Amino acid sequence: MSKLKRLARLFVIKTRTEAYLVTYAIAVGAVERGRHYLDMYPGYGGWLLAAACTGVPFIAGAKLLDATRTAPEPAQS
Repeated sequence: MSKLKRLARLFVIKTRTEAYLVTYAIAVGAVERGRHYLDMYPGYGGWLLAAACTGVPFIAGAKLLDATRTAPEPAQS
């Protein structure tokens, strides 16, 4: 079970830099998928699907950055 836990730790996003890199990868994939939608569905339908694809990285990036936010330090008196 120890090896499985060590393997699972590789897929945990721990820092904000890692969150930015994952968001970038999501954005690259979303733009590529949007390009395919424009080729497959010419006209307004393709543009709407491409816009929906490019909106996903904003939502995913915000969630990832919120999840990796550091806790504020307690006030010292």
